[in-house]
Amino acid sequence: MSTLFLFSLFIAGLFAGAINVFSGGGSVLTLPLLIIAGLDANTANGTNRVGILLQTIAALLRFGKPGQRMLGQSLKLTLVTLPGAILGAWVAVFMDETSFHYLLIGVLLLSAVSLFMPNFHEVEPDHTPSFWLYPTFFAIGFYGGLIQVGVGFLLMAGLYHLLHARLVVVNIYKVLIIFLFTLPALGIFLYYGQIHWGAGLSLAAGMALGGWLAAHLSLQQSGENWIRAVTLLIVLLMIAKLLFNG
Repeated sequence: MSTLFLFSLFIAGLFAGAINVFSGGGSVLTLPLLIIAGLDANTANGTNRVGILLQTIAALLRFGKPGQRMLGQSLKLTLVTLPGAILGAWVAVFMDETSFHYLLIGVLLLSAVSLFMPNFHEVEPDHTPSFWLYPTFFAIGFYGGLIQVGVGFLLMAGLYHLLHARLVVVNIYKVLIIFLFTLPALGIFLYYGQIHWGAGLSLAAGMALGGWLAAHLSLQQSGENWIRAVTLLIVLLMIAKLLFNG
């Protein structure tokens, strides 16, 4: 893999890391680029997780104390998503390359639209969660382990409506949960030898920087508006790509 291509992965990672922390869908930039670089779909999927892991660590370092305070609840939610993520990653190792096309369109659209619906029960997010949180988060974990693309939208929609938290708070939870369930998923791809470390580390450097910058912006007063606007824009672009490129 040439130095120029590794640099292009860094630049793509910069944008993808910011997009992932603000909303989700950054993998739409990185996965095709990894495949263009010559990686097969499964190795591209595994290599992308290296960037996801470093991006979430960088964002969490910038979130600082608010992120630390949410760690306990995030661990509980991760315990629900983790079995699904492990199962999804295991299925992904053996998955054929054509799947989830129209399902992905529907999931992205519904998730993004739901973030613009009023949250009538907005309260502190440490209240007793709804029963529906558990099956919902298991399914989200499975999806995240399987293909990762768009899992941020699902987590944001689930947290927003089932925990009734503000979007800025939801975003910190989302980053924490993705960090925690990426660890075992990455381990599975590593075990099956489906990671290209040169590409993964170049991507990770860009994604870490992009994730840190997005975390910084999302903590500002206008953070909630930033999150909604970026989420809607990225979802519309992703749906257009899926519809017109197949």
